[in-house]
This record gives sequence, C-alpha cells and structure tokens, in this order.
Amino acid sequence: MDDVLTETPPPSRFFDEDLDNFATAPPPLPSPFLLLNPNPKLNLLVVAISPLSRSLVHHLPSKILIGSLFLPEIPLSGNPLLPSANSKSFNLYSAGSQNTCLASVQYTVSPERSRAVAKCLIESVSADQVVIFDCIKSQNYRGRIEVDETLAFKLETKQQRLDGGSLRVNGVDYLPSGSVMDGLGAAILTKCQMKGIKGTLLATWPENGGFEVLKMVFKELGFDVSGIEGEFTKVNSHSDLDLYT
Repeated sequence: MDDVLTETPPPSRFFDEDLDNFATAPPPLPSPFLLLNPNPKLNLLVVAISPLSRSLVHHLPSKILIGSLFLPEIPLSGNPLLPSANSKSFNLYSAGSQNTCLASVQYTVSPERSRAVAKCLIESVSADQVVIFDCIKSQNYRGRIEVDETLAFKLETKQQRLDGGSLRVNGVDYLPSGSVMDGLGAAILTKCQMKGIKGTLLATWPENGGFEVLKMVFKELGFDVSGIEGEFTKVNSHSDLDLYT
C-alpha cells in the first residue's frame, strides 16, 4: 500500500496565473492630485502629450506656471526647481488673455492610471473646451501610407461636433475606421464626452512629425509660434518604420 503522506504529490492542476488569484492583492495606489492656483473658469484647456506639442508649449512666450498634477508613484527627485523640458512633471500654465490653460505632460502615464489622471484633470480644471495633442501608435493605425508621409487625424466629442464654435480644428481628417487611440489622451477625451464638454483629440504620426499641422492648430487656438519655428523643422524622425506597409 502506498504511503500517501510521503508520496510525491501530483503536479498542480492550476496554471501559474491561476495561483496568483490566491495571493494578497497589493494595496491600491494613492489617487493623483492637482495643485492649482488660481482655479478660474476657463475658455480653453490645451493638453500637450506628444513630444512635439510639449516642446511647443515649453517654448511659448508669456506663459505663467499656475499648478501641477502629481502621481504619487512618479518621483520628483532630480527635477529642477524651475520648469524644464527635461523634468518629469505635469505642469499647468496660464497663457493669453482668453482664459486659456496649457497642460504639459512630461512623464509617462501608464494605461491603468490614465482614467484616474483624466478624471483628476477634467474635474479639477473647469473649461468650456479641451484640445488634446497626442501621437498615434503604429499598432493602432489601420491603413496604408507612403514612405516619409506625415499623418494627422482628429477625434471629437459629440458636443464638439454639434457646437464646435470658433475653436475648431480645421483641415484635419477624422481618424480612419479601424484605427484606435488609447492611453491618457483617449481617457481625457472620454471624460470630456461623459461630462458633455467640447473636446478634440489631435493625433499625429510620427511622434516627432507633423510640425506644420501642430503650428496651424496652435495658431487657430490663438498662440503665436512664429518665433520658435526653426528649432522644430529639423525634427522629423521616422523611426517607427513598422507602420509602413
């Protein structure tokens, strides 16, 4: 008779990922928080996520730092005291005389944190209209393009389509059917849709391309980018070659 106590146990019937179900769940991350002073009613909130749009915001003259959005898991060590293009920050600036706020997202927001960050931003900053600058990933685009071609597409909330007003992104086609946007930009646009805010997401490819399109849209939004053009016309890297078919 076999000794059931000392016999080698049979292999587990669980997969490795099933065994994780019995582990203690890690504690939830603290919610993101935003410090903003002052917090007026704004006409326009511009969110710069793509590298080129962040650079444009950084070089815009006559902007004033009015706040920052913090993610507890993003360390602040190594950041300079003054706003810098190389710091890991999410700074908000006032610009122009039209009650405009510029938000420059200079750190990577993970997909699982995008909804929390979008909620914190949209519910803390009250704006009539939101314009988001992001870049589309190659795996999310469905279509054919020519070599060295720059792409630019837009997505809009229902309220923006019904009543775009004077601040409308013109001359840009809508995102083709079958292509998708994800990440923080998509989460912010979704939050605008849920709250009935006029919102537009402008997606460009490659991430350092599309300067002419961005310059056109910034001008339509009332920003003067004529003095900073030279630095960006040289940046047109097509490193994401797997998009070409």
